[in-house]
Amino acid sequence: MRLVRFLLRYYPPGIILEYEQAGQTRTRTIDLLDLTERSNIYELVAQLQANEPLITPSKTDQVAKLLLKLQSKLSSPDKHHYVHYKTIRTHVLPVTNVSFNKSGSKFVSGSYDRTCKIWDTHKGHELHVLDGHKNVVYAVAFNNPFADKIVTGSFDRTAKLWSTETGKCYHTFKGHTAEIVCVTFNSSSTLVATGSMDTMGKIWDVETGVEMASLQGHSAEIISIQFNSLGDKVVTGSFDNTIAIWDVETGHKICSLIGHRGEISNAVISYDDALIASGSMDKSCKVWDSRIGQCLETLYGHTDEVLDISFDHRGKQLLSVSADATARVFEMGSYKCLSTFVGHEREISKGTFNPSGKRVATASSDKTVRIWDINSGKCLQTLEGHTDEVFSCQFNYCGDMLISGSKDNTCRLWRDSHAAKMAEAVQ
Repeated sequence: MRLVRFLLRYYPPGIILEYEQAGQTRTRTIDLLDLTERSNIYELVAQLQANEPLITPSKTDQVAKLLLKLQSKLSSPDKHHYVHYKTIRTHVLPVTNVSFNKSGSKFVSGSYDRTCKIWDTHKGHELHVLDGHKNVVYAVAFNNPFADKIVTGSFDRTAKLWSTETGKCYHTFKGHTAEIVCVTFNSSSTLVATGSMDTMGKIWDVETGVEMASLQGHSAEIISIQFNSLGDKVVTGSFDNTIAIWDVETGHKICSLIGHRGEISNAVISYDDALIASGSMDKSCKVWDSRIGQCLETLYGHTDEVLDISFDHRGKQLLSVSADATARVFEMGSYKCLSTFVGHEREISKGTFNPSGKRVATASSDKTVRIWDINSGKCLQTLEGHTDEVFSCQFNYCGDMLISGSKDNTCRLWRDSHAAKMAEAVQ
């Protein structure tokens, strides 16, 4: 093996080793999820060298410089201030979902008009109309970080795989007997998973379009589905009050996570695959050990249904949003509530961390998006302009752009004020 170069990954923190072996270029990723501003870099380099033969003593200074750069990036204050950049009337009928590609250069929207559209974020231009579904397009997803494919899930009981560049439909995935409401790719973009109101999940081969496994075992609708980082397991959340872990290769259920007393609103996996978190209509969240299916902690505090949850990039913090119009951030390990965000006037349907994990965005039925500081619990910005409920918000990878989707049939793009001025100058 011959080391070619090192690459930095900021979110979540890590380094990528590009090397040659038997004439082929390969990569290996080293996660640094515990790296903080207090970490001793040279001790960390020594630990990496003890476990990774490609990091030889001659590379000590080079690796140390990379880690110092990464440490500086992670410890720098988050100063983004967002301004309205563009409003795009995406569809004639209501929008159901929106999603960025990794960089934020493109986004995709699904709608009740039975289509999905790909947009140029910076110009606001429609690039492709993905036409072919016979009912509402409810779920959409890019195969990030590659972003060359999109999967759509529809109330017509099918999912479709599309080319981002040409808008061509590669495959139509048929087999569900009711509406498809959640879709996702595995991290290597070789498989697609779909969840349906027919109580089943399915796994499909991206290359051939063939169904690889059918996940049968829930007694009510599946409303969330996610691969773990390794891609060997899938986690589903269901209206039967349970979460299930499945083996990807066989489609067999590994275990059911039982304990909630209400329907599941979302189930998510931490980046390191160690934890699963679930939010429920029973007003609580639960954190589970993904290896043995044991509940580690039940997180209380909300006074109404928990409508969404998400981990930060490291899996160190969990965000919950609720119909009680508040959001909360919990620290994993101690399970303490770090902040409670109060300010929205109506229920919050969506919440997400920014890439650094220092701020969160929340989307609400009060027609606004709010940006919050985790340490202080203060609302830093209220992003106004939508004329109906906001159901979606998402940051791009760099955190300098935010997209919001609303029942007013528009998507609004918000950019860091400095980046927005630069973009205007270029145009």
